[in-house]
Amino acid sequence: MDLDAYVAEHGGQWRRLAQLTGRRRLDAAEVDELVSLYQRTATHLSVLRSRAPEPALLGHLSHLVLAARARIIGRPRPSWAAVRRFLLADLPAALYRAWPWWCGVATGFSALSVFLIWFVAGHPDTAAAFIGAESARQLVDSGFAGYYTEFAAPTFAFHLWTHNAWLAAQCLAAGVLVVPVFWLLWQNALNIGVVGGVMVSYDRADVFFGLITPHGLLELTGIYVAAGVGLRTAWAWIAPPPHLGRGRAVAEAGRSAMVVAVGLVGLFAVSALLEAFVTPAPVPTVVRVAAGATVWAAFLAYALILGRRAAASAAPRPLRH
Repeated sequence: MDLDAYVAEHGGQWRRLAQLTGRRRLDAAEVDELVSLYQRTATHLSVLRSRAPEPALLGHLSHLVLAARARIIGRPRPSWAAVRRFLLADLPAALYRAWPWWCGVATGFSALSVFLIWFVAGHPDTAAAFIGAESARQLVDSGFAGYYTEFAAPTFAFHLWTHNAWLAAQCLAAGVLVVPVFWLLWQNALNIGVVGGVMVSYDRADVFFGLITPHGLLELTGIYVAAGVGLRTAWAWIAPPPHLGRGRAVAEAGRSAMVVAVGLVGLFAVSALLEAFVTPAPVPTVVRVAAGATVWAAFLAYALILGRRAAASAAPRPLRH
């Protein structure tokens, strides 16, 4: 194959294709010409690959063909309508549909944590068995409060965000197995129970609740949601609705869980900012708690009030005869 002759014969078409591809606007005739030249150039590229594999020319034509194809089919653009639908419809509806599950998890977790705090506070030997007497005194003196100021706030926030998102991902992914979710919840309840019990036993309950409440309301709610949605997926497999098969029920629950997973990334970002910047802030405790409670109440309104409306709008309406 005479490569120079081939380039001389078709080079004008390639230049014309590059020219049309680079234009901002094309009329109807130019669009037809663009499509025709794209098809021809794609054929030329195929011929050259098989008969005259010249790297520089092949690279140039490959780039030209890809650019022309992108111009013909259009480049994907971010759809703000899709983002708006996700935030105002899909996510709140998914949260609302699962609310009995995550509210149930919240009730059980809170009851267990309160019991553990009460038990450890009333039995100091228990705390010593878990963390040691010296560690308990250090925790009370400086360890608990110092945890929130040990690192720079931005670094601390990023660490908290990734840690909590990973914990939630484990709850969602392992939900169908049930047991791992309860194990993760037990570990977190035990940690809160031991630390809280030690602080209460040393008459530092005000420090404990004053520091954990501003971010803990939202952060723990995120964990409750992840665990509840994960268990809801497991229940869809164990006892699917009568009108759905097991496979379809699990698939629908899984899709809802994916929507919630994306939403929890944002929730944990907010809770991380609260823990890194609000919890250790040098302002009165009531101000810090009020800030955290306000954000938490806003999330509950988003999930339960807006979520109820979104779920009702998405529900199929009965046919009228």
